[in-house]
Amino acid sequence: MTEDFIIGSKLADLVDRVVRSYKSDDRTQHIDRVYLPARDDIVQLVRDLMELVYPGFIGRQHLTKHNVAFHVGDLLPRIGEAAFRQIHMCLCYMSECEDPEASATNQCDEEARRITVTFLESIPEIRDVLAGDVQAAYDGDPAALNADEVILAYPGLLAISVHRLAHKLYDLDVPLMPRIMSEWAHLQTGIDIHPGARIGRNFFIDHGTGVVIGETTDIGENVKIYQGVTLGALSFPRDERGRIIRKAKRHPTVEDNATLYANAIILGGETVIGANSVVGGSVFVTSSVPPNSVVTFKPPELRVRTKDPARPKDEPEKAVRQEMPDYAI
Repeated sequence: MTEDFIIGSKLADLVDRVVRSYKSDDRTQHIDRVYLPARDDIVQLVRDLMELVYPGFIGRQHLTKHNVAFHVGDLLPRIGEAAFRQIHMCLCYMSECEDPEASATNQCDEEARRITVTFLESIPEIRDVLAGDVQAAYDGDPAALNADEVILAYPGLLAISVHRLAHKLYDLDVPLMPRIMSEWAHLQTGIDIHPGARIGRNFFIDHGTGVVIGETTDIGENVKIYQGVTLGALSFPRDERGRIIRKAKRHPTVEDNATLYANAIILGGETVIGANSVVGGSVFVTSSVPPNSVVTFKPPELRVRTKDPARPKDEPEKAVRQEMPDYAI
């Protein structure tokens, strides 16, 4: 049995050193400030929103047509209170960042209430869009048993569900909170969608792990992407002082009915993947593609040799030329 650890006489010195480290660099501390959103509370809000969006699948089960209104009547006020509290905190946080001496609480109240009501009123519309995403996943994956399996098990649906909620808050100019929501979904699924990305109806991410969709990405309707796809920035535009222009269009546009296969990398704010196009696996694209295109790379030549120890040392390796898959539009 080990003895208890006692820091003893070193405590005062260690406390002093840690506190001095706080004072020496304010980038990693939040001291003498009032406002900061609570990450754990925002994550719980996301969980409650998912219960509201997918009743009977997430959270409380055994709902019926007789009790579902009572369920929603109980859930909505809790969601509204939690959303208002965190939206208010985020707005006050930004106000405090801009002017630490200002009293931000009163001026944030009215705006936070307006945003919260607008967000809650958008839930039926978001549910309608998500129903199309569920159907797109079922229609696009022959391994799907039914739509229930998509809702219960598919990481792509979780990622796009949280994104559509976070994107609404992003459009309402709520700072921090949408990104915290999206990064929670990223942690759960391995799918990284910035809340600023604009994504059309009937969107399906198959498998999903490693997908990256940047802030200024525009995706049309009926788009399907596979694991490892990156919709990223080619370079960061800068102003005359060398600072990144943060709101510039940096990420691609993917038009309606496009399919992007596994590990495709598409970069640049001026890059457009035309409607009805297919981008093959592992393709690297930095310029626009016209509609109705199939984009593939020239297949590599493989070298194959036997592991048989009796093989003569001077026997040449066999060259095997791969056939490209038939990517149908």
